[in-house]
Amino acid sequence: MPHKSDCSVFVADEAAMVKFGQQIARATSGGEVIFLNGDLGMGKTTLSRGVLQGFGHQGSVKSPTYTLVEPYELGDMTVFHFDLYRLGDPEELEYLGIRDYFTDQSICLIEWPERGEGVLPLADLLLNITVEQRGRRINWQAQTEKGRQLADKLKIS
Repeated sequence: MPHKSDCSVFVADEAAMVKFGQQIARATSGGEVIFLNGDLGMGKTTLSRGVLQGFGHQGSVKSPTYTLVEPYELGDMTVFHFDLYRLGDPEELEYLGIRDYFTDQSICLIEWPERGEGVLPLADLLLNITVEQRGRRINWQAQTEKGRQLADKLKIS
């Protein structure tokens, strides 16, 4: 098993959250699964918007709370933004064809991943967003070799 690496960054506001998301986009190589953990209102969707902007997306980004997944075709890469908050049972993901989303040409950003436990693959990178002072603290932990490489790139960006 690859070694785990823990890191964190403080983001002062929405613009800093978007900027960190853009850094994540630059650090990815394709095929990453990233879990976004945090209470309601912590900025998971804002972070996802930054990732999408980092890949060149110009439009709005809304949380796919009711559709569960929103695909963004961005050149050779597809970013799938999942929001599993309203998922009733993890088995519902099987009906979505969940395994088809995890390819080397995709990045999967998954909000509320604990709701898909037992069906979702192991995340390459776990992000946890918490309140700190007037901003947010983002902690991340790699769980795979691909995640370690991503975490290492985020440390130096």
